[in-house]
Order: sequence, then C-alpha cells, then structure tokens
Amino acid sequence: MIKPNNSGLGISIDYSGLPEHMQGGMRRYIEQGLAPGSFLYLILCNDFVHAIGFADSINAARIIDYAKFLYLEAPAGCWGSKEKVEAWMSSHRKET
Repeated sequence: MIKPNNSGLGISIDYSGLPEHMQGGMRRYIEQGLAPGSFLYLILCNDFVHAIGFADSINAARIIDYAKFLYLEAPAGCWGSKEKVEAWMSSHRKET
C-alpha cells in the first residue's frame, strides 16, 4: 500500500505512532524546520537519557515509540545529533 505524500518533502510520513499531543510539534519540525520544545529537541538529537528529564508521563511511557518513529518514518537528515538538528532547522530558514 502506498501512503499519500503529505509531508511536502516528497515522502509520506506517518506521525500516528507518536503520542497525539506531540504529533504537531514533530510535524512542524520535520516539515517546516520549526524549533521543537526541549523534550523533542533531545529526542531528535538522539539524547534519550536527558530527554526523560523533560518527559511528561505519557512521553516517558512511550519513549520507544520515538525511536521507532525516527528509524522508520523520519528523514535521516533531520535527527541523530545536535549538528543534524541544527542543520535541518537552518536549511528550512534559508528556504523561506
């Protein structure tokens, strides 16, 4: 089954594996390069240990869902290190 391209990136991204209250922030970061909050920023930087300190109870319980989402859905260039996250946001600023 081919999913519709809803990301504006030429790929289809399924955000439904993330907690509902976090899907918008992840979508805005990936699709528009908007800076995420502290928890998502640390997740995107692959710093799950420090992210737990900023997690609400839902996010703490579903931390594995973020790893699955990044690995299976998110573009590789948008996550993995602070440098990648900063470059992703910077590249979107240059496009606008």
